[in-house]
Amino acid sequence: MGLAPWRGPLARALHRNRSLVYSRYAQLATVDAQGRPHNRTIVFRGFYRDTDTLAFVTDRRSEKVQHIHHQPWGELCWYFPQTREQFRLAGVLELVDGAHPDPWAQAERQERWQALSEAGRQQFLWPHPGQPRTGDLPANAPVPIHPPEHFCVLWLHPQHVDHLELRGQPQNRYCYRQTPLGDWTVVAINP
Repeated sequence: MGLAPWRGPLARALHRNRSLVYSRYAQLATVDAQGRPHNRTIVFRGFYRDTDTLAFVTDRRSEKVQHIHHQPWGELCWYFPQTREQFRLAGVLELVDGAHPDPWAQAERQERWQALSEAGRQQFLWPHPGQPRTGDLPANAPVPIHPPEHFCVLWLHPQHVDHLELRGQPQNRYCYRQTPLGDWTVVAINP
């Protein structure tokens, strides 16, 4: 089984928008235990090896992790301004923390830690996110070689992708769905 058919259009959008640093930013929606939606911007860190799984990083102490433990479904909305395209990717979210049992996942976690900038790794040495600030944030603390326990890789395993092309007349929209057997179907739908 090869890569999903939506990977080509997404790869093209990433390539054609690469000059815009914020083209790697997307919005992730989760749901809390009370059923309320929450949305935040996260940074795309690439795909997990040669799969359709999108990779991000997060802090296990963050609010979104509680949401994912309650409800592992999420939706990513990603807009590319240069090409005027929107991708909405819905699927299951998986956290890879220091206790994840898969050695391949642990290797990925270490690689993602090393790929972060020094400033990016520094942020994971700050106090608990979302808590009241009690002083200055630590600056230039020594960064460990191995990620702290609360550093997580966040994977999105898409099962539904909605791709909208806003440029041109007529506009185009495609709906990709993963079947129970893991294959993908694609249907052109009205924008």
